[in-house]
Amino acid sequence: MEPIARAFQNNAAFRAMCRPFANTWVNLAGYRRLGLRYDDLLREETPIIQEAISRLNREEIDRRNYRHRRAFQLSLSHQELPRSMWTKPEDDCKYLQPLIEEVRLEQVERDAFNSMSCVRK
Repeated sequence: MEPIARAFQNNAAFRAMCRPFANTWVNLAGYRRLGLRYDDLLREETPIIQEAISRLNREEIDRRNYRHRRAFQLSLSHQELPRSMWTKPEDDCKYLQPLIEEVRLEQVERDAFNSMSCVRK
């Protein structure tokens, strides 16, 4: 199943065909209207994401917390940010994804190392 998924992801025609739907979905999701980024929506309960968040620098953690608090306050008051303050598509970068991938690779390496068995001769 994974090779099929990779084939679709690497297919430029398929990506071009899906891009309008992806943009529509992002607009309907509404998280940019609250000033959030995509990585702000990831569940923090998983150990991998917790480790990735702990590796962020202090400034990025503060910005993330501020976005969360502001979005929570706006949600409670049933409001949205003014259109000029919405998160722009070019600002919606994946700041946490590289760290998540790094932690996943480390975990795979750790699991492989821990599952090694010693054979005595």
